[in-house]
Amino acid sequence: MRNIFYMVLLATFAIGWNACGVYSFTGASIPPQAETFSVDYFPNNAPEGQPTLSQVFTDALKDKFSNQTNLRLTNGEMGDLHFEGSITRYDVQPQAIGADDRAAQNRLTITVSVTFINEYEPENDFDQSFSRYYDYDSRRSLAEVENEAMDIITEALVEDIFNSAVVNW
Repeated sequence: MRNIFYMVLLATFAIGWNACGVYSFTGASIPPQAETFSVDYFPNNAPEGQPTLSQVFTDALKDKFSNQTNLRLTNGEMGDLHFEGSITRYDVQPQAIGADDRAAQNRLTITVSVTFINEYEPENDFDQSFSRYYDYDSRRSLAEVENEAMDIITEALVEDIFNSAVVNW
């Protein structure tokens, strides 16, 4: 009797799971018919910038969708979910002024322009800019903090893009 109860409970859960489309524990809600995603290379169109940023960002976006969804990455063709865009800003600005009228903190800001196309739910398409920053002590040079800053900013940008594309809460 107890086994029947658990089988019915499991069957109900499985039916409910399928009825809602593809869902993951990351909160991603993906159309059930979607099987693939694609990410075009994001060129660095900012006047300044780290030469490796384009590849780092593009790879991080691909990795996020590969690791957090069941979608398969396509190369050379447009996926059911598709991302394209460019890096539009990479700059450092002084933030906090110290007692000696010199910058006490600097801020590295990276902005990415993203076009997202959802083949099965076009109402979720977007063309949007995402921006994140990293503050650091002005006694340190950008070269000292750049790799750490890029990693932190890239991770935050990719998370924002992932949430805008497939987390529909």
